[in-house]
Amino acid sequence: MKNTYITPEYEARVHLTVQEMGSGEKVFVYEDLVKHKDRNDCWLLISGKVYNVTQFLEDHPGGDEVLLAASGKDATDDFEDVGHSDDAREQMQKYYIGEVDATTIPARRTYKAQTSTAATQQEEPGFLFKIIRFLVPLLILGFAFGLQFLGKKEKTET
Repeated sequence: MKNTYITPEYEARVHLTVQEMGSGEKVFVYEDLVKHKDRNDCWLLISGKVYNVTQFLEDHPGGDEVLLAASGKDATDDFEDVGHSDDAREQMQKYYIGEVDATTIPARRTYKAQTSTAATQQEEPGFLFKIIRFLVPLLILGFAFGLQFLGKKEKTET
């Protein structure tokens, strides 16, 4: 598939690190790909493939801001989360310009919620606390009945 979006002059002007694959496809380095994230030069990385969507910005049904926000990073999750139609996936092919060298993509950072022992203790009260929480109302009831019983006993004695 011959692509007209990248000319040799364009490659020289933006100083891209591009390798040719045996099949004639271009392979881009991730660091160079992320530089293309403005209205005049917008590339997306989706599932390891690079798309020059600059000419599609105005026609995108979700608006150009969506594409611009997804540029400069791996936009695979952003693309898949929307649930694009088969027609949209087919239309992408005319913007395909090559692939990214997978070894140059930085590892994704995964964040785990930190659980401290203090937070765990606050969320799950200990066994002693559970017993006290049960016994205190019983003691109050016992005290109230005791006072009532003693009050009746004193009235009958006088």
